[in-house]
Amino acid sequence: MTGNDAVLALVVLTALGFDFTNGFHDTGNAMATSIVTGALPPRVAVAVSAVLNLAGAFLSTAVAATIASGLVNSQDVTLTVVCAGLTGSILWNLATWYLGIPSSSSHALIGGVVGATMAAAGASAVKWQGIVSKVIVPAALSPFIAGAVAAVGTYLVYLFTRGVRERPREHGFRIGQVGSASMVSLAHGTNDAQKTMGVITLALIANGTLESGASAPTWVITACAVAIALGTYLGGWRVIRALGKGLVEIESPQGMASESASAAIILSSTDFGYSLSTTHVATGSILGAGVGKKGAEVRWHIARRMVTAWLLTLPAAGLVGAIAYWVANGIGGTAGVVVIFVVLVLASIAFYIASRHPAVTPENVNAAWTGTVVPAPTTDEVPR
Repeated sequence: MTGNDAVLALVVLTALGFDFTNGFHDTGNAMATSIVTGALPPRVAVAVSAVLNLAGAFLSTAVAATIASGLVNSQDVTLTVVCAGLTGSILWNLATWYLGIPSSSSHALIGGVVGATMAAAGASAVKWQGIVSKVIVPAALSPFIAGAVAAVGTYLVYLFTRGVRERPREHGFRIGQVGSASMVSLAHGTNDAQKTMGVITLALIANGTLESGASAPTWVITACAVAIALGTYLGGWRVIRALGKGLVEIESPQGMASESASAAIILSSTDFGYSLSTTHVATGSILGAGVGKKGAEVRWHIARRMVTAWLLTLPAAGLVGAIAYWVANGIGGTAGVVVIFVVLVLASIAFYIASRHPAVTPENVNAAWTGTVVPAPTTDEVPR
């Protein structure tokens, strides 16, 4: 294996690692409301979501094309740039997952790649028009559109079923939630799995394996689909808890309305090739479902915390990506990429260990909200 081949292999492995973190970071977008209302048991919910993410990844490549050629000049991108950008995106994903903040994996990826590209080739290497039209504008509009659709849907659902007794109404909407949550998972696969396909394609172009403007090969599509599905099955319980219990005390009619709104918007954006944040859409939909139900409690301070993380995602991931590039480039060659890869692995292990003390699990993900993503310990867990 040549030095270039070794670097390419590390870049592909790192990209699939990002796809894995994307899966467990974003599971809550589809399944948080279904889990909290009891429409699906927690482990069943993540299994269903994983299968549908896998299927959705094969349905479209429009977003992959946007990532591969619509954000930065591919001729200015090297394998070191791609690896550094992925490092920035993964570390931001892990940090926000640990804190239970549903930030955008999509924006973390884009920010990391753009930051590393700027560090390597300057701001002129970035296609700013594409960033604005395909990333920033959809990011700014999508939570409001999703929230408005979900709010109207929630209001109408309660209006049309006001004469139905609460128990059968809840049961009926829980069944409906299974369908709507499944659509969000399928939509997530069509949008988010594409982004890693685009990054790997960008790396293959940078290595000379593919020509500029080439589409993602079949093996790339398959590998990304499997990676995001495995990550989804892992669960990401910290973010699921924050979305399901932290924002709104949600009921089944609200859950179905929010999930239906999310699925419609994500699928529409995929068709246009917009690199949309499914996290922004899902969070906006859940907030809209809270607004649409009279008397529902919406915890706006939690929402403000999430929005702050959204605003920081692009620049923070970009800064880490730039630093990673400077370190790797300073060391030089294959050794530089190996060093940042090892640092990334060690940091990932540290985040995982920290997340286990205490852990959020399928057994306590629905525990009463206490103002923090970590549930209050049960009697058996209280130290003596």
